[in-house]
Amino acid sequence: MLLFDLIMYLRMIIQVQSFQTTKIHDPKQPVYALDHDVQNKTDKNLLKYANIEAWGKEQGVDFYPAGRGIGHQVMIEEGYAFPNTLTVASDSHSNMYGGIGALGTPIVRTDAAAIWATGRTWWQIPPVVKVQLEGTLPAGVTGKDVIITLCGLFNQDQVLNTAIEFHGEEALKGLSVEDRLAISNMTTEWGALAGVFPVDEATIEFLRKRQRRIEITKFENKNLVHEKGTEFVHPRINNDTIQALIDQPVKPSAHATYAKTLTLDLSTLSPHVSGPNSVKVATPLSDLQAQDIKINKAYLVSCVNSRASDLKQAANVLRGKKIKEGVEFYVAAASSEVQKEAEEAGDWQALVDAGAKVLPAGCGPCVGLGTGLLKDGEIGISATNRNFKGRMGSPSALAYLASPAVVAASALSGIISGPSSFEKNEKPAFSIKTDTPKVSATATTTTTTAAEVLPNFPSVIKGEILFCSADNLNTDGIYPGKYTYNDDMTTDDMKKVVMENYDPNFVNVVQKGDVLVGGFNFGTGSSREQAATAIKSRDIQIMVAGSYSDIFKRNSVNNALLLIESPELVNDLKEQVGTSDLTKRTGWNVDIHVAEGKVVVRKENGEEKLYKVGALGKSVQEIWLANGLEGWVKERLE
Repeated sequence: MLLFDLIMYLRMIIQVQSFQTTKIHDPKQPVYALDHDVQNKTDKNLLKYANIEAWGKEQGVDFYPAGRGIGHQVMIEEGYAFPNTLTVASDSHSNMYGGIGALGTPIVRTDAAAIWATGRTWWQIPPVVKVQLEGTLPAGVTGKDVIITLCGLFNQDQVLNTAIEFHGEEALKGLSVEDRLAISNMTTEWGALAGVFPVDEATIEFLRKRQRRIEITKFENKNLVHEKGTEFVHPRINNDTIQALIDQPVKPSAHATYAKTLTLDLSTLSPHVSGPNSVKVATPLSDLQAQDIKINKAYLVSCVNSRASDLKQAANVLRGKKIKEGVEFYVAAASSEVQKEAEEAGDWQALVDAGAKVLPAGCGPCVGLGTGLLKDGEIGISATNRNFKGRMGSPSALAYLASPAVVAASALSGIISGPSSFEKNEKPAFSIKTDTPKVSATATTTTTTAAEVLPNFPSVIKGEILFCSADNLNTDGIYPGKYTYNDDMTTDDMKKVVMENYDPNFVNVVQKGDVLVGGFNFGTGSSREQAATAIKSRDIQIMVAGSYSDIFKRNSVNNALLLIESPELVNDLKEQVGTSDLTKRTGWNVDIHVAEGKVVVRKENGEEKLYKVGALGKSVQEIWLANGLEGWVKERLE
């Protein structure tokens, strides 16, 4: 099953047609949900929506229009993301499906187009990390606090590009499916490719509840076929599929091994706040509350925390009260069905009566689109999943992340605060164990052989090192969201704005043929492919970093931007060139022998150093020679 967001559709349609195929390989694989730029009512955007809907109808693909809700929530509600299935989406928060027991993981736009055309894509199997949860959450502490705490405690890329399994039978009994969805959703920010919870009694009850709701709302869904005079059976959430989960449970082997085991005692947690402008910084709410941090805006929106239970938490804080004068409080349900449920419970009206500004079900401010963005110098607190600099508005604004109840309480008081004092404030109890894989005797004697260099692929790439020293440089910093959804941007336009939110001076420093070197976890964040293509627009054909976010790696490979990892080189640059400049011309020249896995650096003083790196294999070379995955797939379809 596949889900794709907004503007990417038309580009993927064009890509599919460029493969010289007019039919989607399997129309029941994709699902279309329009959710990002839903406040945009221009004729141009509405025409785009109409074209997407027409294409979906022509192909026989299930379609959910703007206003139905955020695609990830729709996937859960309609059972496309179902326990024990692999569910992917062209959005980085596809990890959310792990909360229902599905293996949810992101793909990128070009992958999606290739799947439309061929039904297939590629993965590298990641290491698996076990997260053992113990104890029970104290009252007033939520799943959002759990994941904010995990992101803050393990903030040195311990789970980067891994798949996470959550364990702890007794602890999990205290975590609702809504809490699990929030935790899985933000395993993306934690750096993981997936965050999967087991299927248990809570999962089954969640599905039963959803089944009962569908029975009432089935006539509102145009994708459901129900012949008169026959019993309605939902194609995905029904008695048989739910019973199969009970009869055929999927559990890890008793002999399963893990790359790492992390342990967290939930009973030691307190409400936490992330930021400002970083998910890697988590602070106990009590510490921030004592600082009297005044806010301008508060947000209860997005796919991580705008479900009915989240809206209820906020409504319980605000019922019968008014938002602090001078504070703007924005609310959008995760879906139209969520909003109906909140309306039926009286929670929606409680939020409106308190002074909330209502936005349509969709992504909106979370991705920097539409009404209510942060202005220069403003401070916002949000129940969303990302607070990167400039993502929700001005790069000079400060953004914090917290649970719905804390966001509502902050909107009420005008400062970062909770709904009540939280006396228990001990340090979270946690541990980490790394399991070193056993190496066989034959493996230790094996020598590395150079990879084959294909005809027309450069055996050596040369250039001067341009150093961007920041770790965790995210895609919003590389290519701001306000440009991502403008499909009129040309290559020349990209050249002018690349790295704008990270270093506006980058465009004045970069030169054609530079070898860009970044820090660790380079390209973390959203699935926007323009983060890779914008770098490539500056005539950079190869990058080196200490490590990369996997989704940036996928986008780079698919768009013929070559990547090398060398933690040793990055650490040498930090030590010898320094990190005071966001972007620095180093005067170090480099020869990258791509097939041999060899990087030779010559410093300004003539000193030379050799770094061993992974070689670029045949498959990467093939894609580069075809100018990207689109060309590679096209060659194989011809």
